[in-house]
Amino acid sequence: MMQLPKIIQGGMGVGVSNWRLAQTVSRMGQLGVVSGTALDSLFLRRLADGDLGGHMRRGLDAFPFPEMARRIWNDYFVPGGKAADASYPNAPMHQRVEPRKLIELCIVSNFVEVFLAREGHKNPVGINFLEKVQMPHLASIYGAMLAGVGYVLMGAGIPLHIPGVLDAYAEHHAAEYKLAVTGAAADQDTMMRFNPADYLEGALPLLERPRFLAIVSSNTLAATMLRRANGRVDGFVIESPTAGGHNAPPRGKLQLNDAGEPIYGDRDRVDFAGFREMGVPFWLAGGYGDAAKLREALAEGAAGIQVGTAFAFSDESGILPEIKKQLIAQAKAGLTSVFTDPLASPTGFPFKVAQLDGTASSLPIYQERTRVCDLGYLREPYATETGSIGYRCAAEPVANYLAKGGKVEETVGRKCLCNALLANVGHGQSRKDGSVEPALVTAGDDLSSVSQFLAPGQQSYSAADVVRALLKPAAESVEVTPGSGRILAATA
Repeated sequence: MMQLPKIIQGGMGVGVSNWRLAQTVSRMGQLGVVSGTALDSLFLRRLADGDLGGHMRRGLDAFPFPEMARRIWNDYFVPGGKAADASYPNAPMHQRVEPRKLIELCIVSNFVEVFLAREGHKNPVGINFLEKVQMPHLASIYGAMLAGVGYVLMGAGIPLHIPGVLDAYAEHHAAEYKLAVTGAAADQDTMMRFNPADYLEGALPLLERPRFLAIVSSNTLAATMLRRANGRVDGFVIESPTAGGHNAPPRGKLQLNDAGEPIYGDRDRVDFAGFREMGVPFWLAGGYGDAAKLREALAEGAAGIQVGTAFAFSDESGILPEIKKQLIAQAKAGLTSVFTDPLASPTGFPFKVAQLDGTASSLPIYQERTRVCDLGYLREPYATETGSIGYRCAAEPVANYLAKGGKVEETVGRKCLCNALLANVGHGQSRKDGSVEPALVTAGDDLSSVSQFLAPGQQSYSAADVVRALLKPAAESVEVTPGSGRILAATA
């Protein structure tokens, strides 16, 4: 028997699901999850802002390789913080073969975020990655495992090879991950490789293999993961199209409604009976952010639910307080609007955007922004005519994209999510022309109901308020048999 969380807090955005949020949720006996997306850039910008509160330094002091930690601190820490109008430094953009300095930054930044989330309690903490952001995976996962991460969650792709990476690291073995390269020849080397021995600065640390949860949108994808993954899949998060962030495209030919959003139909519905028969635990996500939905999920045989939007607008999340205040006020007034944008993301996945004045959800603000690609997490690797690997992004300057073989129609409506998501959490880049990167807030359809977590007379709520509200009507403890996903016993 093992205890599984009834609530998984979503691993959202860049720094939205930060260590404070994950720590709060895990302290309450549920699964707090940090976002692993672009953690190296977020960590670098926290240091450039002077490490407010000294938290990054505390994490660095706990890092098992002191010389590596010292190098990172000396390279990026700005005493007192950079000037308000000064630009943040950028690390080199990721590529198949990474410079050592960037690998070390990934290892350290992921360690620090997980360490801080685990600080002061003994409950598991998870980390969430996007499969499509492939190039940082190997170093990032190793850093998280050095900090004792308990769960690795991954969606936005088919993460068949992540279980094998976890197995390898737990045995101190080298790992590899095949980079998806558009147009690559069958014999082209597109493999990324990481050997922990190349980065050790002392005795081998004890590493436990975290549980791996694949985020899926269909029975077919889940079955593929169980059949073809190169290691153990410990469970699934089944995410519906109402969830925030990247959504899986509708199955079949893309059709849009009158508002220009993708239409999801019967083929996109999940067969819960099929998931129960797979014999592994699963959690339901997307529109499950209330107590009644938790009861409904448990009745379907789920181990519980994953909740994102409610936690994204809690006090502990990384979203700027003024953005949270505006959107919570809209929710109270019944005025929220979330648009499933089929074009915004350079990945081609639909992307849910909260409509908010002053952000890049506004067409004039989007059009005013000068296109620039200086972070590059969503770049598409492609095979060049010379047989090397190039990198392009549909949100970069159009001329640059076309020069790399891209098509002009693929640039229409594309937004720089990398820079926008950092702006959401107060780390928007200041440009030489005096402009500052605009935010672009992603949220699920549940945004309209976040006001349910407000106490009378209050304008904000905590992550603990969310956990208590979700569990209050059904506070019993659920036990499951490992790998079954079925409820065996419940006690008040």
